[in-house]
Amino acid sequence: MLTKRSIKESPGDRMLLAVIYACLTIGMLVVLYPLIYILSASFSSPFAVVSGKVWLYPVDFTLIGYETVFKNAQVLVGYGNSLLYATIGTLVSLTVTIMMAYPLSRKTFYGRNVLMFILTFTMLFGGGLIPLYLVVKNLHLIDSRWSLILPQAIGVFQIIIARTFFQNTIPDELVDAAEMDGCSDVGFLIRVVLPLSKPIIAVMVLLFAVGQWNAYFDALLYIKSSELYPLQLVLRNILLLNTSENPTDISETLRRQGLAELMKYSLIVVSSLPVLILYPFVQKHFVQGVMIGSLKG
Repeated sequence: MLTKRSIKESPGDRMLLAVIYACLTIGMLVVLYPLIYILSASFSSPFAVVSGKVWLYPVDFTLIGYETVFKNAQVLVGYGNSLLYATIGTLVSLTVTIMMAYPLSRKTFYGRNVLMFILTFTMLFGGGLIPLYLVVKNLHLIDSRWSLILPQAIGVFQIIIARTFFQNTIPDELVDAAEMDGCSDVGFLIRVVLPLSKPIIAVMVLLFAVGQWNAYFDALLYIKSSELYPLQLVLRNILLLNTSENPTDISETLRRQGLAELMKYSLIVVSSLPVLILYPFVQKHFVQGVMIGSLKG
């Protein structure tokens, strides 16, 4: 009867393993502590936050920060707008990315090297902010919802990852077999390629959704009507309003400063909540999609 015998590790291997675990533990604490601090500070009193009493657990538990944030009706409008921008923007970007990446992944696509060179060139050299603004203005997109969606529709980095994924997972023999069965290119893309590309689609959805959700500077440039503001811009305005100083009323100024410090942490939690909810659903595909998509990229 065979018995299992574990291989005895040498003292050098044990020491190396201990160093690795120590480094991983330190790295985990460095990443985890700021998140815990932000969450604890958002539930603490303004005085405790300003005086530095909060370092791990909430001190003088209160919901003043969240009440102040959600008391503003514009926050719900911003939430709705950000969800709309993130949903439509992700669908548009995902559709454009797949429609560009899949043809570029096929060796039979004429001119794919030239197109890839042009796309890659834009990653190194861009027109800049003013030309981009003039293009958006001439397209009459200023102060419209499309100004936050169309300029961000194409991401060269995402196209390269998706193209590499298609190259590595969709063999040419499968394409030839589909053509022999009379399947069109569009039909092959919809019926075969997309069902086999769930990991890369999950990665694209996460990247585009997070990018649209955190979009702030584009809205500051293109959006003028408050009813079109995304959440990030609404939170910025609330924060600036509560940090405005009034030198004639010192107590009111101190109260506003303390509340502003508390609101910073509450706003971080509020604005990060949708992304934290979305990530667990795509996490299982994220590593696989990025790893396969980045090979030979």
